[in-house]
Amino acid sequence: MAVKLDEPLGRVAYVNARILDPAEGWDGTGGVLTDGEKIAAAGPGLFDAGPPEDAKIIDCQGACLPPGLVDIRAHLGEPGEEQKETLASAGRAATAGGVTSLLCLPDTNPCIDDMSVVEFVARRARQLGLTKVYPYGAVTKQLAGKELAELKLLRDSGALAFTDGVRTIADPLVLRQALAYAATFGLVICHQAEEPSLAEGGVMNLGENSTRLGLAGIPREAEIIIIERDIRLVEMTGGRLHFVNVSTAESVEVIRRAKDRGLAVTCDTAPPYFSLNEHAIGDYRTFAKLTPPLRDEDDRQAIVQAISDGVIDCVASDHTPQDEESKRLPFAQAASGGVGLQTLLPMTLELYHNGHLSLLQALDLVTRAPAALMAMDAGRLKPGAPADLVLFDPDRSWKVSSDVLLSKSKNSPFDGRPVQGMVLRTVIDGRTVHTHGA
Repeated sequence: MAVKLDEPLGRVAYVNARILDPAEGWDGTGGVLTDGEKIAAAGPGLFDAGPPEDAKIIDCQGACLPPGLVDIRAHLGEPGEEQKETLASAGRAATAGGVTSLLCLPDTNPCIDDMSVVEFVARRARQLGLTKVYPYGAVTKQLAGKELAELKLLRDSGALAFTDGVRTIADPLVLRQALAYAATFGLVICHQAEEPSLAEGGVMNLGENSTRLGLAGIPREAEIIIIERDIRLVEMTGGRLHFVNVSTAESVEVIRRAKDRGLAVTCDTAPPYFSLNEHAIGDYRTFAKLTPPLRDEDDRQAIVQAISDGVIDCVASDHTPQDEESKRLPFAQAASGGVGLQTLLPMTLELYHNGHLSLLQALDLVTRAPAALMAMDAGRLKPGAPADLVLFDPDRSWKVSSDVLLSKSKNSPFDGRPVQGMVLRTVIDGRTVHTHGA
């Protein structure tokens, strides 16, 4: 859908909706009134006396209307790997998935360790007028894990937080310096935990299945050891550390104990780690080759429990587009990663459909919680907030396939899976940017 940024916006009343706002605890029949790019009013019973006469009316016909989704981890390809994804194709996939704000990882080419790249990504996304894109800044120059990038300059240019993407910072001295320096700005370091020497050469989870398939495995301890080390560094520095893509039962327990001690530690996971296990690899299926690797069933169930308990703070898409040339290879040589922007909502809703969470709790994982972690003005329906909304039917089913995925790459680990949760309309800053079937 073409977006006309200069199109005048008046007042719009979204009526007859099931209003869901985890920040306010709302779940009831009501509506939202937008005025230009902002929310003017929202809540259950809002239009019981009728909508304003001067407002355009959109009848939601009982569908769910929460804040737009906030995704705190997506690889976007541009600049440098436009054959896999561009900001435009990612924006179309994100809006089709109800994502209105996302943070992109710095592993572009050139990587985002320089002010000019931060500004390029932000400016290009604004021009497109689709999902709002906020860049991470790299923790280390060239993502090499050796020397700190100019964190303050990156922050001043618009970087919301810092990470080296899928690369673990192996040198504890470098991470200690980063945590201490970022703490002076009150910013968070996001870290994917995988001890490089233990993971080297591995392509899937280490265990009976890797032995049966004849593939080199990555032990669960590669993740756990780094998390234990990093928590010690948080204690030393007083910094804020967010672990991404947590995938093992013991990782969760270590993080749970750190939280109980009051340390500034948070974590997220991605849908593959609570919806799939290592058997999804099947007969060397490269779409299921991810980083970290899919774990065993006990770990999957532990991740579900940790989401239910609140130890895992939020869910991110970990959108990682890989083109056919990167995936159509023998399993050991294929690239890791899966697209996830359009499946973030339905896979998170599986936690609701399977009885693990209420609908409001499931939506909290992808709206209020990630926005709060990154101190973003998003993820809630308060008056004065940006008019970012998603209208969806939680029960309408569809099948994940290359025909419906709008990402430039089609490498979904959920390819062929029936899911529930259809996005009907996505609104960003008061403008409709996606309508189902349009």
